[in-house]
Amino acid sequence: MSIVVKRVYDPSSSEDGYRVLVDRLWPRGLSHEMAKLDLWLRDIAPSTELRTWYGHEAERWPEFRKRYTQELEGHAALLDLVLDIERHRERVTLLFAARDRERNEAQVLADALRQRPAHSHH
Repeated sequence: MSIVVKRVYDPSSSEDGYRVLVDRLWPRGLSHEMAKLDLWLRDIAPSTELRTWYGHEAERWPEFRKRYTQELEGHAALLDLVLDIERHRERVTLLFAARDRERNEAQVLADALRQRPAHSHH
C-alpha cells in the first residue's frame, strides 16, 4: 500500500492507482479529461487564508507546513477517507498543481497520512 505525490500536469499512468486532486482551486489550463481524476477532495486543501498567506514563498514553507498540519488535525474524517481508499485500491496518488515539487500541500498531506495511526473499522 502506498501514498504517492505527483504533479497534476504530469501524464497519468496506470500505476497511479486512485487519483485524488488535493488543491482547493481547479488547476489552470487543465481539462477534466486530461486530469483523469477519481476524486477532487478540495476540502482537505489548505484554507484560503493559509494559501494566500503562503503564496509559495520558500522562506514561509516551514511555517506553512506547521499550520497546514494543524489544519489537517481538524479533517480526521477526510484523512480516514483517503486511507480507506488506499486500503482498497492499494495506491493513492495525491495530485497538486504547484510548480514546486518539494514544497506543496500534497507533500504535507502525504506525510500526515503516513503518520496517521491505522484506525479500527466497525
